[in-house]
Amino acid sequence: MKVFENRLYRDDIACAAGLNLPWGKLQDSSVLISGASGLIGSALVDVLMYRNDNYDMHCKIYALGRDRKKAEDRFSYCWNSTYFEFASGDVNQLPVINNMGMMDYVIHLASNTHPVAYSTDPIGTITTNIIGTGNLLEFAANHDSRRAGFASSNEIYGENRGDKETFDEKYCGYIDCNTMRAGYPESKRCGEALCQAYIAQKKLDVVIVRFTRSYGPTMQMDDTKAISQFIKKGIAGEDIVLKSAGDQYYSYTYVMDAVAGLLTVWLCGKCGEAYNIADAASDIRLKDLAKVIAETSGQNVVFELPDTVESAGYSKATKARLNSGKLRALGWKARYDIRSGIVRTLEILKDLK
Repeated sequence: MKVFENRLYRDDIACAAGLNLPWGKLQDSSVLISGASGLIGSALVDVLMYRNDNYDMHCKIYALGRDRKKAEDRFSYCWNSTYFEFASGDVNQLPVINNMGMMDYVIHLASNTHPVAYSTDPIGTITTNIIGTGNLLEFAANHDSRRAGFASSNEIYGENRGDKETFDEKYCGYIDCNTMRAGYPESKRCGEALCQAYIAQKKLDVVIVRFTRSYGPTMQMDDTKAISQFIKKGIAGEDIVLKSAGDQYYSYTYVMDAVAGLLTVWLCGKCGEAYNIADAASDIRLKDLAKVIAETSGQNVVFELPDTVESAGYSKATKARLNSGKLRALGWKARYDIRSGIVRTLEILKDLK
């Protein structure tokens, strides 16, 4: 069974597609999505295709990616649809789409997003976030896009200085920039600055979403984030391996809540503004997250030291909780807290085994 065939996941898609948003902006439009096969990108495509199939939205989706075979497997249900087209390409090169005039929207989601990728491909991590972002913004400007969206990260805030419980969009914490691991947060910061440059110089309409640590049934099986490793152990019926004391206190977001936040910003956000996508009910310490997944899957939590490659990619922030008041003011509300999101993720993924 594929994830898009699962009843619970299809319910998630239907709920996101039925949100009270100004969907008319996407009627008879076109959108280029980079990172379309990823955790959030694939769920976004599923929601848009559901709108096409059930609401006659007629939104043409161009899914930009490097791996055609992977994309064809993931989107087999819509591969031959009039409203879906795979665009083969690397974001580090300016996208080329044949016979393309105007592209109404460009959503840039492609990025290395987990510790092993940060440590084994630090150059690619930086270039995707800077050169790739510049290319997607340039493409949007060249194709008269109505709006571009940039996926930023909670990591741009750095380490909590001890003066705030949660980070609003104006907060700026400490990042030791003279380290390899700084490549990810610093390049995301640079990506945001590029967005502002295109707004100022080319009058491009751009909005920015700052995702937290997202998870859900569309996760990639090679993802090495702690929560992804915990989930993989849970569905395999193995003990949950904690590779630190687990005192890190972070915000998390279920994938379809993240997609709902992205759609809200895309359709309702203000040009040039950044929006945190987070919910206080999903703020949790890493050791407690491991416990939730262990309890849900009937396993135990065990401790194990990480290897040097993996540990080199770990975030240095120990307390990073986001304030989502700005997004909630646009009408967004999370459907899942951390426990219900984990339960749903495990239930769906176990059904796919």
